[in-house]
Amino acid sequence: QVIKCKAAVLWEANKPFSIEEVEVAPPKEHEVRIKVMATGICRSDDHVVTGALVMPFPVILGHEAAGVVESVGQGVTSVKPGDKVIPLFVPQCGECKSCLNTKGNLCSKTDLGTGAGLMPDGTTRFTCKGKAIYHFLGTSTFTEYTVVHESAVAKIDSAAPLEKVCLIGCGFSTGYGAALQTAKVEPGSTCAVFGLGGVGLSVVMGCKVAGASRIIAVDINSDKFAKAKELGATDCINPKDFNKPIHEVLIEMTGGGVDYSFEVIGRMDTMTAALACCQHNYGVSVIVGVPPAAQKITFDPMLLFTGRSWKGSVFGGWKSKDAVPKLVADYMKKKFVLDPLITHTLPWTKINEGFGLLRTGK
Repeated sequence: QVIKCKAAVLWEANKPFSIEEVEVAPPKEHEVRIKVMATGICRSDDHVVTGALVMPFPVILGHEAAGVVESVGQGVTSVKPGDKVIPLFVPQCGECKSCLNTKGNLCSKTDLGTGAGLMPDGTTRFTCKGKAIYHFLGTSTFTEYTVVHESAVAKIDSAAPLEKVCLIGCGFSTGYGAALQTAKVEPGSTCAVFGLGGVGLSVVMGCKVAGASRIIAVDINSDKFAKAKELGATDCINPKDFNKPIHEVLIEMTGGGVDYSFEVIGRMDTMTAALACCQHNYGVSVIVGVPPAAQKITFDPMLLFTGRSWKGSVFGGWKSKDAVPKLVADYMKKKFVLDPLITHTLPWTKINEGFGLLRTGK
């Protein structure tokens, strides 16, 4: 059965979302149709609006959500109608090189990097006003119903509060895993976190759980410092308060640089600053923020020659289908909190107001 429902369609870049009636096709073989119950707004969605992340239009964005399975296509075995689930923008097919390698998590079936905006079979499940609408990262959660591939959905605890655990679909897991999985922060180490949005705060939480002795939070918006301290930051610094480069400030504060640094913004200048502020011989710097399209970094290779490591992290390095149910279970056991990451709860028809709050740092 085709479902008619409401969705937030982005017809073109730099325009507001338009709430439209869309038709959502039934799931094909190995696909799952989900009733979306809660979705988060992430800066990566906004990167598509501004053109920093290139995707085809018109598109239904959204990739951080939780919902309930409405129906399943032929051959689906891991979920059934009525199951609570989280869609996965990094799928886990279990067959590609990254899935088969213990060190990998970036499944080749992800649409990140290709930007095709289609289901794995090369077609779309959304139409609006007779036009085909593209998917976003195989998830598309800014709609009442969506269709995902079976490799891109994880069944979670039926008691989990969907309006909280939706954050495990991207923001929380991305930051928390960058510290625990990608950097493997050690007890007693020093860390610097650039950018204190939801993902940056989740990095702070990960560093704290790992036992870091010092967590320095860096942001040009000092309003974010109180929450960073509540979640484990030991120091908060605003680059605008100094008349020298921020990496120099951090090197002085730590007597030679931090053990681990994290760039959680997606800017070239902060990526190089994060690299430069970590210890010159054994420091590790992790890029967590999505880099803007068509921009290149220029840096002094001596920064790496002396021994630093520069790494990237997508979805916190977690193998999605394996890790998401476990992270939800950890949340249910109160191993970490999600409430401080939720600043506003809006009816989803107010999605444009939500993006306004994101853009103003609120």
